[in-house]
Amino acid sequence: MKRSKAIVILLCVLMLIAGVTYIDFFGTDATGKNSASDISLGLDLAGGVSITYQVVGDEEPSATDMSDTISKLQKRVLNYSTEAIVYQEGTDRINIEIPGVSDANYILQELGKPGALYFINETSPEGEQNYTFSQAVNPDGTVGIKYTMLRSIDDLLADGSILVQGTDVADARGGSVRDQQMGNVEYIVDLTMTDEGKDKFAEATRRAYNKGETLGIYYDDNLISAPNVKAILTDGKAQISGQSSYEEAENLASTIRIGGLKLQLEELHSKVVGAQLGVDAIETSLKAGAIGLVIVIVFMIVVYFLPGVASAIALLAYTALVVLLLNGFGMTLTLSGIAGIILSIGMAVDANVIIFARIREELAVGKTVRNAIKIGFDKAFSAILDGNITTLIAAVVLLVLGPGSVKGFAQTLALGIALSMFTSLVVTRYILYAFYAIGLKSEKLYGIGRQRKALNILSKKGIFFGLSAALILAGFVMMGVNKANIGDTLNYSLEFKGGTATTVTFNTAMTLDEATAQVVPYFEEITGSAVQVQNVQGSNEIIFKTSTLDVEKREALNQMLMEKFQVEESKILSETISPTISDEMKTDTILAVAVAIVCMLIYIKIRFKDIRFGVSSIIALLHDVLVVLAFYAAARISVSNTFVACMLTIVGYSINATIVIFDRIRENMDVMTSRDDLKDVINDSITQTMSRSVFTSLTTFVMVAVLYILGVTSIRDFALPLMVGIVCGTYSSICLAASMWYVLRTKFAPKKKA
Repeated sequence: MKRSKAIVILLCVLMLIAGVTYIDFFGTDATGKNSASDISLGLDLAGGVSITYQVVGDEEPSATDMSDTISKLQKRVLNYSTEAIVYQEGTDRINIEIPGVSDANYILQELGKPGALYFINETSPEGEQNYTFSQAVNPDGTVGIKYTMLRSIDDLLADGSILVQGTDVADARGGSVRDQQMGNVEYIVDLTMTDEGKDKFAEATRRAYNKGETLGIYYDDNLISAPNVKAILTDGKAQISGQSSYEEAENLASTIRIGGLKLQLEELHSKVVGAQLGVDAIETSLKAGAIGLVIVIVFMIVVYFLPGVASAIALLAYTALVVLLLNGFGMTLTLSGIAGIILSIGMAVDANVIIFARIREELAVGKTVRNAIKIGFDKAFSAILDGNITTLIAAVVLLVLGPGSVKGFAQTLALGIALSMFTSLVVTRYILYAFYAIGLKSEKLYGIGRQRKALNILSKKGIFFGLSAALILAGFVMMGVNKANIGDTLNYSLEFKGGTATTVTFNTAMTLDEATAQVVPYFEEITGSAVQVQNVQGSNEIIFKTSTLDVEKREALNQMLMEKFQVEESKILSETISPTISDEMKTDTILAVAVAIVCMLIYIKIRFKDIRFGVSSIIALLHDVLVVLAFYAAARISVSNTFVACMLTIVGYSINATIVIFDRIRENMDVMTSRDDLKDVINDSITQTMSRSVFTSLTTFVMVAVLYILGVTSIRDFALPLMVGIVCGTYSSICLAASMWYVLRTKFAPKKKA
């Protein structure tokens, strides 16, 4: 590379960082569009829209019907945000919280009013038999036609006019098809019936087709479509054509989907709620991230000299690009999403550490600086690729199969992995070559590796196995103690157990931070539980969520609020809420993690050509999860929605750290002679990657530790076990994973080739 080209490359990289950073701070126009402040934030960081529905009817709905309705609504609201949650209030109410939005009326209009949906055979589109029509003004100001039922749904059900209802519809999707002859685009709605609805729909279309009738589709006694039936449909699939636009097709599909709920719901109230974390919490988290990043950059420069400077520039590029692409992809950032970013920053540092260690090794055996840089990148590539791909597999599986609370983590993690590989393998490489080309060629600027005496890790494997078994066993014992003392194995929060939501209308407006400082201590004293706080924008209402309260504690709270804050008793409303992390969400999370582990095993088997590597890495991974779980039990840290993100972060971190060591073992085995002992190869491999294991863990630990020191309680409850997980992941990678592989290889030796 010529000196002039090197200077151009350095200037281009610096200009790219400066330009992206400018956009991150100030946006692309005067309104701040695409700036960091424009990123969509989740309910825990910025609030959103809360909608409460109540079941129509005098009878109390069954638990099964409520669960089914919540499940279908959860899938529906994911269209607005992957972090949207749906949970039960009391016995007949359903609450929906959608982060990152502030227009409740728009959401209500788009979501639709859950009501009764049914199909009726009609004599004509004019509705001479079952409905009448009149002019009506549409929301856009145009004049349309409103169709209204002449007979009640009970009469129609009684005389057999209704054969198909909303619960018989499995799905409805808007779309478009192109006419093969005319070339025109036609907008359609694809319908799919349930197994039970398939036969009903076949009979309805048979009647309509034989009699030349239309099939009227009604929603809350209003006709929404009356398609002609052109064939008898027996496979449970149908297509409604004739929509004027994709929006019209999707609106019709949306109405049909929401009408497929088992229960008929009516809107009770909607409101825009504030964040669960105050402004101070967000600011301190950002400050902690900035301080942690500066510490990591200084560390890299002090330890790795000139390559450390290159990694610092690459890390700045990574950080700026993450913020830009969060906006570009329209991601909703939550606390679990921040966890994904922290993990990917750790992996970005990890890739640089692997590369720099390799460069120093090459310099130690007499290679020139230029050749050392080239060979260092080449040899580091497989470890970086395998470590990142295995973690990316987990992220993709979680993104596809995981519930909403996990998707935010998976999105940011996947984005971070892709960016970290780009900045470490491309940006850092070109910066180092540019440094060399402009004259920075002295070996002293890059550091020369030292030959270290191999650590005999394998000889201590019995001690390490015993220590790990003792920690895990202690965790199960603590869970048993907790079960006996507090009734649960872990300190489950509201998200897992449900509780009581107390809505208080104060005489004057109160910010979230003021409520946290002035009111929460009284709540904690009376209830003896942690308290989550939300404010309702445009009002004096504050929502306090606690563990489930009995009558005595509710009365004590009411008395306290009246005496301390002069709140009228009529302005204090208490409601029982169900867990926001439902059993289905727990099942989905476990399934997603299980599938991710299987996929990682398959990848490791293909890449390493030895299933023992995969099995050993998964055992090390499970060890880390169980030890951190033991810490949760012993420290009685609140198990909230961040628990899932914490565990997933540890899974990603653990598998990545282990893969790096296994990659070195594989490399050393390729040049192993018959005189070499397998134990020596393993011990050498662990020793050679020791600096990577320690330095990467240290830099990631610092990032999380600063977050713990400066963060609020909810953030500390996330950061503390994550720090334990980082230490545990380092320990298992160095002391357990390779030893476990050795045991498996000696107990189940590979077959010798003939």
